[in-house]
Amino acid sequence: QVQLVESGGGLVQAGDSLRLSCAASGRTFSTYAMGWFRQAPGKEREFVAVIGGSGDSTDYADSVKGRFTISRDKAKNTVYLQMNSLKPEDTAVYYCAKGQYYLASYNQREYDYWGQGTQVTVSS
Repeated sequence: QVQLVESGGGLVQAGDSLRLSCAASGRTFSTYAMGWFRQAPGKEREFVAVIGGSGDSTDYADSVKGRFTISRDKAKNTVYLQMNSLKPEDTAVYYCAKGQYYLASYNQREYDYWGQGTQVTVSS
């Protein structure tokens, strides 16, 4: 069983930065892709960023490219999402998820474990 615990969310102003962390436990996850997704009120959950099992391959939603950076520390079983230049439209609950495969994917159906989410609120 894999457990994912997100942290680092909070209330910030537009233009500020936050770093989200996702700590994994229960089973090695170092060979699997890891992703971040988010869900804003009244909207469906959407892809934000993914990092492949190697840690060399990353992909981002167009809305966050150039502002967000995903990374992973395999020794700590932790995945990070550095969020810079935050905008009010980034307000959402952010979830990390473990991919079923080594390759990065934006498809939510290719993720089998999810964290409980952490709230990010960006005020204007």
